[in-house]
Amino acid sequence: MISTSPLRADRPILHLFCGKIAAGKSTLAAELARQPGNVLICEDEWLYALFGDQMRTMGDYVRMSKKLRAVMGPHVSMLLASGVSVVLDFPANTPGLRQWMRDVCKDGGADHRLHFLNLPDERCKARLRQRNQTGAHAFATSDAQFDQISSYFVPPQAEEGFDIVTYETEII
Repeated sequence: MISTSPLRADRPILHLFCGKIAAGKSTLAAELARQPGNVLICEDEWLYALFGDQMRTMGDYVRMSKKLRAVMGPHVSMLLASGVSVVLDFPANTPGLRQWMRDVCKDGGADHRLHFLNLPDERCKARLRQRNQTGAHAFATSDAQFDQISSYFVPPQAEEGFDIVTYETEII
């Protein structure tokens, strides 16, 4: 694990997660959410509860995720502004999504920490197949869908200005 800078103890933190499907983002998010003062907001849980019956294609996911972000952005900003740290288990996998998260963080007057889970594709696919077999996740994703979704993945860059913590091995 590599961190770029310390955080201030007097400000809430917005924890963000970047990594391909099944890299361990939600596992790490759940671990961080167990720390006092943190609240977990998980995109997959909200999407499944609100729109699960409407999500059949990648386009459906993009539309529903956009709707969810429109509601969650101000909510997360208000939590941060009230002094609560938020573990935002939404994929920060593109510069556009990370900019949305940066705006939420800025509006909430919080610090940020971007957790980048940098696992090889084959390891993520093996974890994905295992997750699909156990049914432990709201959505099952095929190898072909993994490849399609991963084609949009852009690793975070230092010039984006995030406090990045990089994980080169599995969390659990």
